Amino acid sequence: MNNVAPTSLHKALLRILRPLARLLLRNGVPFGEFAELVKRAYVEAALEDFSDGKRKPTDSRAAVMTGLTRKEVKRQRDILAGQNSVREDRSHANRASRVVSGWVHDSVFQAANGQPAMLKFEGADSFTELVRKYSGDMPPRAVLDELLRVGVVLVDAETGKLQLKQRAYVPAGDSEEMLQIFGEDVSDLVATIDHNLESRAQARLPLFQRTLTYDNIPPEVIERWRQYSAERSQALLEDLDQWLGPFDQDLARVPDGQNAGERVRTGVGIFYFEDPIQAASATDSAQSDD
Repeated sequence: MNNVAPTSLHKALLRILRPLARLLLRNGVPFGEFAELVKRAYVEAALEDFSDGKRKPTDSRAAVMTGLTRKEVKRQRDILAGQNSVREDRSHANRASRVVSGWVHDSVFQAANGQPAMLKFEGADSFTELVRKYSGDMPPRAVLDELLRVGVVLVDAETGKLQLKQRAYVPAGDSEEMLQIFGEDVSDLVATIDHNLESRAQARLPLFQRTLTYDNIPPEVIERWRQYSAERSQALLEDLDQWLGPFDQDLARVPDGQNAGERVRTGVGIFYFEDPIQAASATDSAQSDD
């Protein structure tokens, strides 16, 4: 990447930052607050990702790499040391997802045909037991209320039992859980692209990265395409989940100390995009206040 023209990288960054700026503005995050977070990210990357394998970079070297003063590097490092790691193992959204995953894969909570069973709220092999097994100290009622809210779970009108309607938990809106997923998904995508940009120079195998794009589709096709792509994507993810899920050491209830080695976080992300093409952008047509 060192031989790439800076303007090419700048153009790519601007495309990334535009939707990010839209999200920040919608949530009332001013530029100064964003800039502070960027400093923190630069310092963390310099200290954690650019070691020589023997020792971590010093504040002085991090200052040279980032362009920040040593005083600012130390300030950001102290802030990072006092915060929880951004790589938290169990976010709220993560634990809700694990409840759904346990419902799908754990035979205790499956029907005779191997599909997720309809569960009572309390009692043996109930939803409450499912939450306690896969979500730690999260209150079962709170987890149920959230899964009902987003339509993942429905209450059967005749039996009062809980039925799993979707095999994925996706919160809605700018909720805390959705923003956590936003951070994870974008981080994973950028990390994959960074890996692939460096893979040839580092003699590493590239990771799978593909996008299907057309830019001249008539509007009357979009609704059918949106539905078709969602159905096929969901089917693919469920197929991949059926293959990979049984290997998860938490779902398999592997006792501590008996794991085969270091834990690996892996997965496949699919996202849909839709962007009406306009003759001129807002920045092209905007007029100065002067």
